[in-house]
Amino acid sequence: MREYGWNTFKDFIFRNPAVVDQDPPVDDGDENTERGNWASKKEYILSTIGYAVGLGNIWRFPYLAYKNGGGAFLIPYFVMLVVTGIPLFFLESAFGQFCSQGPINIWRAVPILQGVGIAMVIVTLIVSVYYNVIIAYSLYYMFASFQSPLPWSSCLSWADGNCSSVPTGKDGNSSCPSSNMITVPVQSPSEQYWNRVALQRSSGLDETGPVVWHLALCLLLSSMLVAAALSKGIKSSGKVVYFTATFPYVVILILLIRGATLEGARDGIEFYIGSQSNLTKLTEAQVWKDAATQTFYSLSIGWGGVMTLASYNNFHNNVFKDSFVVTLTNAGTSVLAGFAIFSILGHMAHIYKMPVGEVVKEGFGLAFIAYPDALSKLPISPLWSILFFFMLLTVGLDSQFAGIEVVTTCLLDAFPKVFKPKRTLLTLTTCSVLYFLGLPCVTRVSLPLFNFMFCVCVCILLMFPGGNRFIKDIEMMLGNKSFTFWLWWRACWFFLSPCIIVVILVWSLMTFTPPSYEAVQFPDWGLALGWCMAVFVLLWIPVVAVYKLMRAEGSVWKSLCAPAKEWHPYLDIHRGERYSEERCRNRMTSWTKPDVNVNVISSSWL
Repeated sequence: MREYGWNTFKDFIFRNPAVVDQDPPVDDGDENTERGNWASKKEYILSTIGYAVGLGNIWRFPYLAYKNGGGAFLIPYFVMLVVTGIPLFFLESAFGQFCSQGPINIWRAVPILQGVGIAMVIVTLIVSVYYNVIIAYSLYYMFASFQSPLPWSSCLSWADGNCSSVPTGKDGNSSCPSSNMITVPVQSPSEQYWNRVALQRSSGLDETGPVVWHLALCLLLSSMLVAAALSKGIKSSGKVVYFTATFPYVVILILLIRGATLEGARDGIEFYIGSQSNLTKLTEAQVWKDAATQTFYSLSIGWGGVMTLASYNNFHNNVFKDSFVVTLTNAGTSVLAGFAIFSILGHMAHIYKMPVGEVVKEGFGLAFIAYPDALSKLPISPLWSILFFFMLLTVGLDSQFAGIEVVTTCLLDAFPKVFKPKRTLLTLTTCSVLYFLGLPCVTRVSLPLFNFMFCVCVCILLMFPGGNRFIKDIEMMLGNKSFTFWLWWRACWFFLSPCIIVVILVWSLMTFTPPSYEAVQFPDWGLALGWCMAVFVLLWIPVVAVYKLMRAEGSVWKSLCAPAKEWHPYLDIHRGERYSEERCRNRMTSWTKPDVNVNVISSSWL
């Protein structure tokens, strides 16, 4: 394999047109010798866990739990996990594994909806820009942590007159700034470092300013790391995830053990999930909405990554069991990370002699302001800071691997003759494009624009309700199951999950407020640009549907609901009688008959 890798590298760099093209590397034991398979079940599980366990587990879930009743929030969270998270994750995984194709070709199952696959890929591109910039932020802070004391531990030469190691709160007492507090002129050193040094933040979208070069270089390094890890697709990334998917758990446990030994740690955990849990919060609809949204966001449902990773499985892999392993591990990681985060925030509140609630933040405020501030108060603070930001780096890389794989897989599946011999070059080109797309996010306008792109991605994600009619296809992979077995999954796929998603979508649109970041308001042109991004993504769905209808031959029903003749297991050996060529011809012919019974079609597909 090493010799092959070197020869492939030489072919790309010193390519001789007379040399015969070679396919991308596959192992001798691969079931699918054209696309390749995971080298082992472990690599698939670790890659999928790495994709699902993202930054939302670390910087969003703990805050949502604290905000929505502490331990009481676990009730709606796990209800939503069981009713929507696990069923939709199982659905997407089975979809990808059955036909061994990327998100676009997968929709051959319902050709009229193939535009959904294109929209998924575009969403993934936007999210990949998002994650690439986060990795760049993490790299910068990790490099900055190799100093003692930490540069944000006190007000240094970069600070202005509003910087204070003991910020003033809304009540006039010593406190740290919080997202729920009235804006005050005094800021902590970590907050000023984030705004004035790391981001060099401007006042709004109208003042873009120059590129922040230290972030641009970190962004370049991030793109290079991803390109190197994906140079051979899953064959190389599958080896990298042995470290990147497991190391975050080591750091979380280290931070948890260290945090538990600090004064005030108990107060932080009490606020997170202890005796201060508020069961009355369960009567508030917003709590259930937050639980459902966190489930979708955390598991990355609807972005195409789950389908793509599963498409490299062996056909008879037990995707049902894998779905439980990944989703439950993801949920457990969220809960565990909350303990590590809040134990140290409790210590920070103890030092500032104020309630824990006034140091709690979410998102960037937690990862790059509150938590670094808390770490700077610990002995040997550079060590803890390096570990924390290295953890953020590995978590971001895992998610980025799957995002890039979605794009490259779709291109490989669509144009195999063109791209298969040039997979490394394709990966390098994709990472380069993402780098240049990420440069506007490392100008001085970066964070407001960055947050808005994320808001758009979440809105788009909610517009992709799951649903399928291929239970018989799943049984071809897993074996026949009883009617009782499928009863629950039918209820979730065809009723519970779609209803919950529709309710959340309508509610989100009704309660939509223009995004902002702290005191920075987005101008009208910025909001219009954001809506144009959303429309551009969603426009592919009706455009492709109209195109399919215009090219349809025979019955319109065939174009709307019948799977295309290309919808089948990738390998002939797995198609059996159900997808034999003769039966497919008969099935396609029967669908063109004007007097065909709709119920018969539905039952044959189910």
